[in-house]
Amino acid sequence: MDNFIDEDTGEVTEPMGFTGWLWDVVKTWVPALLMVLLIRSVLAEPFRIPSGSMVPTLEIGDHILVTKYSYGWRIPLTRIPIGEVQLPERGDVVVFVYPDSDEGKMSYWLDLPIPPIATLDYVKRVVGLPGDTIDVRNNVLYVNGKPQRQELTGPHPFTDDGCNNYPTRRYVEDLEGHDHDILTATTYSSRQINNRLPMVVPEGEIFAMGDNRDHSSDSRRWGTVPLRNLKGKARFVWLSYDQCKKNIPLLGDIRADRFGEPIR
Repeated sequence: MDNFIDEDTGEVTEPMGFTGWLWDVVKTWVPALLMVLLIRSVLAEPFRIPSGSMVPTLEIGDHILVTKYSYGWRIPLTRIPIGEVQLPERGDVVVFVYPDSDEGKMSYWLDLPIPPIATLDYVKRVVGLPGDTIDVRNNVLYVNGKPQRQELTGPHPFTDDGCNNYPTRRYVEDLEGHDHDILTATTYSSRQINNRLPMVVPEGEIFAMGDNRDHSSDSRRWGTVPLRNLKGKARFVWLSYDQCKKNIPLLGDIRADRFGEPIR
């Protein structure tokens, strides 16, 4: 292979071989990749909403930003907390690792988006804190024996991730002073089964539920969430599209009105 001559200096340079090219790529991209991973691990991480369990608060196809430090800092690129994990407030929308028995697995210690280390993450609303007694009767949430007030605002057509439509009712729920919207099924036969309730939330754990009460797999089905499993607090929607509308290939229809929507 011919050498290269620098026209300005007249120096002769040998062509870069594969090893040199590979090293050049590593020097260029690895620091940038590490910086992205550090930001994702320590400061903020984007998540995509794949299901309708949090409708109407979060729509299918919403992309949200989650602050990773909201409940305490962790050692970068790990799930190991620095000090005590802070307790979320009732009503917070949180992202957490699905509370399966992953003790001893790499995913229990590392926070990297690489299979098999990557975790199965859920987004739900915190309704129960340690020591609370949680119950649901006739689709009304009870916290420590007190029913949480619901105000009907009207019908709400819910479309799931398979583009199937379901009739639901929309309410404003007052969760001990935190107002937010929820959906419930219009027929009794479609309501979520609450086999585990009533339940006392153990120390160091939370009880989480979806706002789409009858289309959500949550603590009513698989139990409470350890504080260590918390990844962060959902802050706002930065991108949103409706996959059931085909205006744009692969995306559907952009919902620009949701860009920047705060999550409460």
